[in-house]
Amino acid sequence: MREYLLTILVATVAAYLLTPAVRRFAVWFGAQAVPRDRDVHTIPTPRLGGLAMFGGMVAALVVASGLPEMRRVLSNGDLDVGKALLLAGGLIVLVGIADDRWGLDPLTKFAGQVAAAGIFIMQGIQLYVIPLPNGDSISLPPAYGVPLTVFLVVATINAVNFIDGLDGLAAGVVGIAAMALFSYAYLLSREAGITTLSGATLTAAVLVGMCAGFLPHNFNPAKIFMGDTGSMLIGLLLSASTIMLTGQFDPALIESYALFPFYVPILLVPAVAAVPFVDMLLAVWRRTNQGRSPFAPDKLHLHHRLLELGHSVRRAVLIMYFWVSLIASSLVGLSLTNSLATVVSVTGVVAIAGIAIMVAVPRLAARRARRPEPRETPAERPRQPV
Repeated sequence: MREYLLTILVATVAAYLLTPAVRRFAVWFGAQAVPRDRDVHTIPTPRLGGLAMFGGMVAALVVASGLPEMRRVLSNGDLDVGKALLLAGGLIVLVGIADDRWGLDPLTKFAGQVAAAGIFIMQGIQLYVIPLPNGDSISLPPAYGVPLTVFLVVATINAVNFIDGLDGLAAGVVGIAAMALFSYAYLLSREAGITTLSGATLTAAVLVGMCAGFLPHNFNPAKIFMGDTGSMLIGLLLSASTIMLTGQFDPALIESYALFPFYVPILLVPAVAAVPFVDMLLAVWRRTNQGRSPFAPDKLHLHHRLLELGHSVRRAVLIMYFWVSLIASSLVGLSLTNSLATVVSVTGVVAIAGIAIMVAVPRLAARRARRPEPRETPAERPRQPV
């Protein structure tokens, strides 16, 4: 655990300290987000925050490579995690910088995302097996494993990119998802009696630190946006961690300890990113039904609907944090207990309370705003000096 804590700390500090310098560079470079009709911000705001996050990732990997145990995790046989993250992350950052400065067409960005997924595959980050609830596994030959890996990488990147619409939203959501992946992978390894040092856990730890270091600069009112440079980068790392986690554990080994329901490893991967994935699927369905491109922008994302309900930007972001945390913590809770009824009951109660608060708060605020101020009576008015 000490190695992971050090990795998270280094990524956090590096991303936090690099962000002001990147902000000044973005202003000089001309990479600024000019307010549009569908945007929430009202003044030009620098982009390229993902460049500072990439610096945090590099710093964390450099420190991890200096630790004997972590060095074996970064490069272990056919799986070269460190090289994969640096090469694929570097490519995505270059594509993101070009898009944040000059704007790229969707096809060019898609090609860059596929190329990054190809780097993962060449370095050993690929879906090789899919565990089943009955304790068996389905081995995936390259004809199936390669396209499924590319699909997961591209889908995760675009899901994170779709949700990056409010200050601090994408960084917080992905940070929570990464924390869930880290907690699950670490606890599962420890309870199953196998090594807790793995590529999936390390990648999730680095991602937690990157998001934590950038978030203070990005929370409302944001001083800098992560841009496509950041949203694609953290989506890439999130997909890498989930891919490695999927094939890391043997279902038969998990069954022998009888501590983890079979379906938790299968459900955790999509569930931790459920909010951005649902938002992405709804956006694609909505736009194609209207005869428009799936990449055509609009102002009907989940966070836009929260603003229409009367929530402030900060409150809308915190609501999204709440739902992602609830989903992630529920699945991690399933990994710690065999009592499905208890987890479902607690989750249901918290969810109902969250919905009630989410609906009631803007109504109460609006009612308070409409309430007339009490008028002063003649007796209450201060006497003027004669």
